[in-house]
Amino acid sequence: MFRSFSKTFFLGFMIVSLLAGICVFPVSGEETTITDGLGREVTVPLNPDSVICSGAGCLRYLTYLQAQDKVIAVDALEVNISPDDSRAYRLANPQFGDLPIFGEFRKDDPEKITNIGPQVIFKTYTNKDEANQLQEKTGIPVVALQYGDLVDEYEDMQKTLRLMGKILNKENRAEEVISFFNERKKDLSDRTKDVPDADKISAYVGGVGCAGSHGLQGTSFAYTPFQLVAVKNVAAESAKPDMDCGDVAKESIIGWDPDMVFIDLGSQQLKSQGADALSELKKPEFEDMKAVKNGDVYGLLSFNWYTTNQESVLADAYYIGKLLYPEKFSDIDPVSEADEIYEFLVGKKLFSQINRDGFENLAFTKLSMQ
Repeated sequence: MFRSFSKTFFLGFMIVSLLAGICVFPVSGEETTITDGLGREVTVPLNPDSVICSGAGCLRYLTYLQAQDKVIAVDALEVNISPDDSRAYRLANPQFGDLPIFGEFRKDDPEKITNIGPQVIFKTYTNKDEANQLQEKTGIPVVALQYGDLVDEYEDMQKTLRLMGKILNKENRAEEVISFFNERKKDLSDRTKDVPDADKISAYVGGVGCAGSHGLQGTSFAYTPFQLVAVKNVAAESAKPDMDCGDVAKESIIGWDPDMVFIDLGSQQLKSQGADALSELKKPEFEDMKAVKNGDVYGLLSFNWYTTNQESVLADAYYIGKLLYPEKFSDIDPVSEADEIYEFLVGKKLFSQINRDGFENLAFTKLSMQ
């Protein structure tokens, strides 16, 4: 009865408010003061008509929030796209390539931004001085964002999605996205949380992009897909403070001798030079590793491409889980799961396109060592 009353009251309030000329939803022109990801207080318009996203991953999160129609310019890296590009948000939005350019990678052009005239600038991977200077030079509010991740910095990621959602009038969508990630993380955890430490598979992932493409020695010391499905990351022991990814010595990879080796296929960009991770793993110096001898080498979607592809992180985690613990993932088809993830987050099923155009159909397959 209370629920019925509440619904009736709300509908009545809406009708009266609209008749009285009162808007109960934010519209362009309203302002609010928010605290951004760096603790800066910034006054911004609510529900702006036009925004730009500066910095790695910023446009990815805006796409998750389904606010692409508000983007009026992009940085140069968002315009340029190669056949092997695996940024799902960019592939799902080819129109980004037709927008004006406001700056280069990590180098905003205040004059261009001022001329383009967005109402809000969202900016990732920045600091207070840089954000303040850009705001002063353009006269446009700059909202600094922490990108976060799905494990150690997940709270930052959620705060960013909620903050962007509030400003863009996409609060409901922000909660839907966060719930989606929560549900997937819980599902992965529920399937693997009971795996004893003694039974955890040891693995190494090579070819992880880190400020550019890397070969076999490029890895992630806290590789999120491994963390999500109870895999022992042999490279974790080489982690250094404030260093998520980097190169390790060939001798270390050989010495770790993991049960399985995974190849981040983003390194295929280096194939023409023979410097991609798969080509390097085929060299004689690695032939005695048990994963190589047993044929336990597998291809994964790209972890980083203009920072972390959060959607591909989940997809890779499901594939790894299915591979390592088939009885716990018996109901999962990794390709279908990947497409479901892509469709929800960026609006399009993209696994086949990414795998075909960028990875020679090697993703989610056992890789030949011949």
